[in-house]
Amino acid sequence: MKPRVLIVGRSRYRLPLESNLRRKFDALREELDVRVLASGTGSDETFHLVAPRPFDGPRFWAALPRRIRREVRDFRPDAVLVQSPYEAFAAQLAGAGPVILEIHGDWRTATRLYGSAARRVLAPLVDRVALTAVRRAHAVRTISSYTTELVRQAGAEPAAMFPAFMDLDPFLGTVVPLPEQPAPLFVGVLERYKDVDGLAAAWRLAAPRLPGVTLRIVGKGSRSQVVEGLVQSEWTPAVPNDEIPSMLDAATTLVLPSRSEGLGRIVVEALCRGRPVVATRVGGITDLVHDGENGLLVPPRDPAALANALVRVLTDRALAERLAAAARPSVEPWIARPEDYARRTRELVEQVIR
Repeated sequence: MKPRVLIVGRSRYRLPLESNLRRKFDALREELDVRVLASGTGSDETFHLVAPRPFDGPRFWAALPRRIRREVRDFRPDAVLVQSPYEAFAAQLAGAGPVILEIHGDWRTATRLYGSAARRVLAPLVDRVALTAVRRAHAVRTISSYTTELVRQAGAEPAAMFPAFMDLDPFLGTVVPLPEQPAPLFVGVLERYKDVDGLAAAWRLAAPRLPGVTLRIVGKGSRSQVVEGLVQSEWTPAVPNDEIPSMLDAATTLVLPSRSEGLGRIVVEALCRGRPVVATRVGGITDLVHDGENGLLVPPRDPAALANALVRVLTDRALAERLAAAARPSVEPWIARPEDYARRTRELVEQVIR
């Protein structure tokens, strides 16, 4: 009999699922009897989704323990798999059975570097909640060396480490040569934790040294006004996921000036397409990008250093090609099929319920 697992997260889903998510959950259903409690529109036997409403965040979290308690009563899971310490705390309040906590990044980012600055008022309380949840979880799963160290600093020992599922098939085709015209690319949410302000400051320093070069920016968020009208740049709030591979192919390098990063899916995607990465030396980025081998690393919140790195890789064709040649081979250990992810998840669940 397959173990029953209730997955709880703040992720937003829309039914029917996109192809990448469908592959993930099809693989999970081969290994586990799964139910998902999350945000989104539509519901079916697997997905019980909470439709977004005004003041969605506070209402979602306030009601989450009650909703988890109801799902546990109706579904009777062998374990509850949660996607951050905050869902873990709600599951613990609900008296749920074994709680398996996934750590995808620094949980402190949510109140310090994302959305409204008013969130920072909640940081001391939320930090205590998160630490309590990490220490009380029946098992913790991390996705990188960086997130493993975060958990150890919180006073717990991870039970397993393996990457989150990433549908990389669209990025695994033949790698194309770098474009003739230098072209930097940023893809990500326009929030403080991505240091969009630092990116804009760095580009103002770099642009005069890169005549004819345009920085392409893709993303939206609370810092959108920072990139509006930025010199020598082109901003697109959103593009379909299936266009990201061709955008990477048209770029010389990906730039990611984050202040906090659990791993950085876009980094994995860029490396898969044979594109070097210019990024900050923070979080899980250093698990993926090795300075001078498949990209360039700079200190966080240092626009001058970021500008210099961009100028180097965009003006030195030999350097860019050397970094690009190492990009795809360096990411091979992070490429996993959905079946591998599902199998390792089942193994972790069985380890806990034993």
